[in-house]
Amino acid sequence: MSRLVNKIAIVTGSSSGIGRAIALKLSREGAVVVCADIREIARTEILTETEVATHDLITQNGGTAEFLKVDASKAEDEERLVGHTAIKYGRLDIMINNAGVSAEADNPRPIWDFSQEVWDKDIALNSIGVFLGCKYASAQMIKQDPLPCGDRGWIVNIVSVFGLTGAASMSGYVASKHATMGVTKVAAWDCAPHRIHVNAICPGYTDTAFISGISGDVRGFVQQLHPFRGLGKPEDVANAAIFLASEENTWVTGIGLPVDGGYTSL
Repeated sequence: MSRLVNKIAIVTGSSSGIGRAIALKLSREGAVVVCADIREIARTEILTETEVATHDLITQNGGTAEFLKVDASKAEDEERLVGHTAIKYGRLDIMINNAGVSAEADNPRPIWDFSQEVWDKDIALNSIGVFLGCKYASAQMIKQDPLPCGDRGWIVNIVSVFGLTGAASMSGYVASKHATMGVTKVAAWDCAPHRIHVNAICPGYTDTAFISGISGDVRGFVQQLHPFRGLGKPEDVANAAIFLASEENTWVTGIGLPVDGGYTSL
């Protein structure tokens, strides 16, 4: 299939995990992919992610891609990313705001003992970063002529099941993800008259480098939280992103789509 031929896409946090899977899937569907991250090669324990950069793997497989060093929490970096893409390729069709962090992952603390410094790190990338991505991407898309289908663009924010639920000892992460869902809904309303779709995906625990580092007992517990097949794979999220970012998505905007093996159904 080639559902995204000639589409121009940006993926933040593209060097590893879910972002890498989405970038690779976008390319396989025919899109030109601008990969954005703070480093080309991720610091990860997953060997396949350290052997070759995402954009290099795309080009090796016959696609078109490039890498830009971007801190998604910085307005000047996001503006430069979108501006570069529009100037070089003529437009921006798809924006995947994927870059994120769980600053408290190694040291979760209850609310009364939660560090504001950690909170601020979560908010800076998870909330402000997505806000900036939506801001600059939508500003560019509004300026563009509509595609033959009538739409101007598709924005997909990668959130988390914790943008829909709660969790103990993760104040910063959970709050930042709920804020990102709020940004998604507001942006969807703002952008709808301009025929720009804005949606979110809320993945459950996905088998990435972060999960690979947890102990066997914890991994088993986490798997049981997902009644359908246990942990997800980055490709599960990528498949959902392709639909939300394609012309097959004709009337979906403002949602947070759980891709979670049933986690949020319990």
